[in-house]
Formats: sequence, C-alpha cells, structure tokens
Amino acid sequence: MNQQKRQRIFERLRDANPAPTTELYYRTPFELLIAVILSAQATDKSVNTATASLFPLARTPETILALGEDGLKSQIRAIGLFNTKARNIIKTCAMLLAEHGGEVPRERMALEALPGVGRKTANVVLNTAFGEPTIAVDTHIFRVANRTRIAEGKTPLAVEQQLLRHVPRPFQNHAHHWLILHGRYVCVARQPRCAQCSIADLCEFPDKTAS
Repeated sequence: MNQQKRQRIFERLRDANPAPTTELYYRTPFELLIAVILSAQATDKSVNTATASLFPLARTPETILALGEDGLKSQIRAIGLFNTKARNIIKTCAMLLAEHGGEVPRERMALEALPGVGRKTANVVLNTAFGEPTIAVDTHIFRVANRTRIAEGKTPLAVEQQLLRHVPRPFQNHAHHWLILHGRYVCVARQPRCAQCSIADLCEFPDKTAS
C-alpha cells in the first residue's frame, strides 16, 4: 500500500469520526489505567459494568488499597482472570504511592514496570490519557492493519512499528481509536462488513465480502 492511499484512508476515518476515544469509562488517568488492566481478555462492556460499581467506592490508589485484595475481587469478580488482576492492581497501587506520589507516570518504562501493565496497556494510557501518538495493537488493530495492508506484520510489535512508520503524522494521535473501532464494528473477524465499509475501495484485502 502506498502512502497516498493511507492518507485517504485516514482522512475518511477522521471525517466519519473526528474525535474518537476509548469506549472504557474513566475520568482520570488512574481510572483509565485500572480499566485497561481489567480489560485484558475481557470486553469493554464487562469492564464498564465492574467499574461502574468500583469507582464510586474507590477511584484512587489509596482507596483501592483500603479495599484490600479480597474487597477488590468482590467488585471485579465478573471479569475474567479477576484473581490475577486484583493482585496486580493492589501491587500497582502500592507502587504508584511509593514511587510516583500516587500519580500515573507519563513515561513508558515507568508504566511498564507496574504489575499487570505491558506494552499494550502502556500505549493506551500514553495515548488516551496523555495524548501521546502511540498505537496499542490489540487483536482488532492487528487484524485491520494486516487485512487492509495499511501496516503488515507477523507480531503486534511489528505491526505497531509499521503503523508508527506509515500512519501520516496528522492522524497519529487518533489512529489507535479509529482502527480499533473499525475492527470492532466493521472489519470484524469472521465476516467483515465490506459493503458497509467507508474505505473498502482503498483496502487491499483480496477476499472482500458482498454483505
């Protein structure tokens, strides 16, 4: 795919959704961090249901620590891997207080040092909370980038690197959300909705569907 075609793709995605954002509910960088940790192998809907009851009770590192691991588990029990996630969140809250004054750090290395935070989670926080032009490659973005040929790669990191190289600079801040929403609602895994796709004529996927 050439750069002119990429430019046109992102122009159309921007025109359809000028101000995209995450579907996770949050008010502060800390709430976003907790929501993204919880979202691993879980749907945004299930996370939003859990945080709707959790955050009114505890929305800071101090108040989540006060809940304790068992108290936190009771709030997130409906989410997959809740035992591990509760353990990691408690450790993360303690680290934030001990090393960062209770604030979410804006540096990748500091974020990735937190329990339960990997590269993808760090990218989401850096992009959504702090406006950094990072791209967190989840299953949706991995599929869309490869299928359209906007950025091909065999691993999430390879796709991330290609996206950072090829996404035109004016679109880098919102590229993560445009691609994830496109993969979630249009370029779905089993039966992509090519007939409803605003970029179908620019996409280089050879097996487009008629529906």
